[in-house]
Amino acid sequence: MPSWFSRPVRCGAVVETLNVANGLLRAASALMPTPWYFTSVEKSPDHTYKPMVNLSGDKACPIRRAWPARNSACATCIFFLALSSLALGAEQRWDIQYSYRQVDSALSINDFLFTSETRGIVCGFTTDRHGKETPLVLVTIDGGRHWSETPVKEAGLSMFFLDDSNGWMVTDKGVWQTTEAGRSWTKLKAAPSGLLRIWFLDKKHGFAAGLEKRVFETTNGGDTWTLLPIAAEAQGDKTYTTYGEIAFSGNDGIISGWNIPPRPGGPDWMEPERAARRRQLPNLTILLQTKDAGKTWKKSEASVFGQVTRISLAPQGIALGLVEYKDEFDYPSEVYRINTSLNGTSDSVFRDKSRAITDVRTFAGSNRGLIAGYETEGTIYRSPIPGKLKVLTSDDLENWHEMTVDYRAVAHRAMIAGPDENHLWIATDTGMILKLVTAPAGP
Repeated sequence: MPSWFSRPVRCGAVVETLNVANGLLRAASALMPTPWYFTSVEKSPDHTYKPMVNLSGDKACPIRRAWPARNSACATCIFFLALSSLALGAEQRWDIQYSYRQVDSALSINDFLFTSETRGIVCGFTTDRHGKETPLVLVTIDGGRHWSETPVKEAGLSMFFLDDSNGWMVTDKGVWQTTEAGRSWTKLKAAPSGLLRIWFLDKKHGFAAGLEKRVFETTNGGDTWTLLPIAAEAQGDKTYTTYGEIAFSGNDGIISGWNIPPRPGGPDWMEPERAARRRQLPNLTILLQTKDAGKTWKKSEASVFGQVTRISLAPQGIALGLVEYKDEFDYPSEVYRINTSLNGTSDSVFRDKSRAITDVRTFAGSNRGLIAGYETEGTIYRSPIPGKLKVLTSDDLENWHEMTVDYRAVAHRAMIAGPDENHLWIATDTGMILKLVTAPAGP
């Protein structure tokens, strides 16, 4: 059963796409002798990052004996001291909320989102002991406390939802639509196959991207689809050219892709000695941009290392971009901070040989950022054995510290979902869902 690793934010407004494309191209081509310019700032020679300090900033007021005439003022003082103590003692951590527990089968999660504080949806498939794969969708209406299974005929690769009820699911054979929050699905008869991503601006107007240099547009809710001519103009053999990411903010949008010809030999984890002698080769990155809801498009191309697999934008003019590398590169991944209000200028803000990041997230009206991935072992970053789930947070998108994660959580890929920074979940491709909880810190 196919799965897809790159997952953009699927719900809520994705904003401020202006200038992001040029910033990502500059960031991803930092190590190439090309005209793209990029400034990388290392935190320290050993790539360590300063821990985030959580202080309330309030000055403690002295507590005096409360006489009846002073009860109100002193009660106010005690109240604020209690709030301060809670702020200092509270700890955010990731607890497993759901884990697939069937003895004779395993769950693989391909995509995952929360459209609100209570409604969430998962698409993927189960594999039994005989290798039989069964597509399914999981739905929750109580914030992940309970999940109900919805059988489907094809395994979803990715999803997009306009609201709690209306959504679309891409499979390797076409597109399915729901108007009942994922409880039932109808296949769009005219949708093309070979798609990986889909995005609707409203119930009628949408775009779909996928294999062989193909991007499609519909203006009638998926009854008919037309090819986007500029997508096919990219350099390289169409057999190896894929468009794998779509994001819009109002009329501004971006579709990203890459051209990667195959290399001889098997997977790096099967040939570790040969992989150690390889050097990663640059590949073509393609970005399609529109400022008028897809009426016109502009294409940008650059030869870079790695693939731009994730982009997360916030309305205050900041964004995080994720570049993932092959095993033969020095790092498994690298996170860039992009200033979308300053012509897309970019800085490298996180890379670690022992942390393979697979998803990034920014938040509207906040400087907080979240990145998630797994712990690597040795020089083979992508092994068939999952690594421990790792989550890092930052208050300035520059200095990162690791959060407490349930030790049982493992993954090849982690996905972040949630309507805001206070209501967040992480799913692993290995069938686990974790929720961000706040609890008193331990002694």
